[in-house]
Amino acid sequence: MIPTIVPTADAALSRSLADAINNKTKPLGSLGRLESLAAQLGLIQRSTKVSIDQPAILVFAADHGVVAEGISAFPQDVTWQMVENFLGDGAAINVFARQNGCALHVVDAGVNHDFGARAGLVHRKVANGTRNFALEPAMTAQECATALEHGMALARDLPGTVVGFGEMGIGNTTSAAALMHKLTGQPVARCVGAGTGLTPDGIRHKADVVAASVARHTHAVQPLEVLATFGGFEIAMMAGAMLKAAELRKVLLIDGFIVTSALLVAARLQPAILDYCVFSHCSGEHGHALLLEELGARPLLDLGLRLGEGTGSALALPLLHASANFLNEMATFASAQVSERSA
Repeated sequence: MIPTIVPTADAALSRSLADAINNKTKPLGSLGRLESLAAQLGLIQRSTKVSIDQPAILVFAADHGVVAEGISAFPQDVTWQMVENFLGDGAAINVFARQNGCALHVVDAGVNHDFGARAGLVHRKVANGTRNFALEPAMTAQECATALEHGMALARDLPGTVVGFGEMGIGNTTSAAALMHKLTGQPVARCVGAGTGLTPDGIRHKADVVAASVARHTHAVQPLEVLATFGGFEIAMMAGAMLKAAELRKVLLIDGFIVTSALLVAARLQPAILDYCVFSHCSGEHGHALLLEELGARPLLDLGLRLGEGTGSALALPLLHASANFLNEMATFASAQVSERSA
């Protein structure tokens, strides 16, 4: 069952948060986006005192059958090799999560590899990768439902108030582009990018594969049908985790293009989920800026990142801490005995 998400809108609490923010020892609005972020945190947590408690990032990994169409600059084996790198504490997300005191959980959602029993790896494999959606739906309806349920269970069992999302899966920008095209109506060419480093010819081929696949699967219209037809196990599992985390009134830290495509599916199912989302950055991947625009999102950072893994989520986490800390700890004009503006 898809969780029901309650909008965060609360006029009385919004006024209280505005008063708390505006009475800090600073000119009105002088902390810019940190002020609106603090207000958003307060509405999510239903309080004028907020907490960034036990933040965690979930990195979901899975393989994609559509790589058989030559849509990636890297072979599929890179997916499991990068999972090994995560487990060995050697990837960028390991560095940034550790730097920011953030727990990191690596989830095998559907990697085409047998890892065996491994410390630090959460086993939720639905299958050894999806099918090739250029020829047939990527998942059955049951496989898609299972992935969603696994994601919900992971979010339900996670402590803390903040959940960041990341992913790894060779071929998943192709899946994300197809989801974006189907669920927003944007032209395929505006959704498809270089991914892990395709040449211009490679990008054109990738767009052709997406266009032909969409033409093949005209039956897929509703969000869950689209997800099952074109998605990946990691994307479906993320969407489920996002929905449950929002139901539990956690803050959702959204990473780049693939993570945002999972959110797009979740938002088509429960639009109020967007109230709980902090968009960490605008990716350098073609299509992400437009997808953020479609969702009415304002990213905190624009660093030209296009790595995935949840790296943007980890890098944005200090801004959440700053917003919470100034709201909780900064003196007011009255408490500091500082004169307020007279006119």
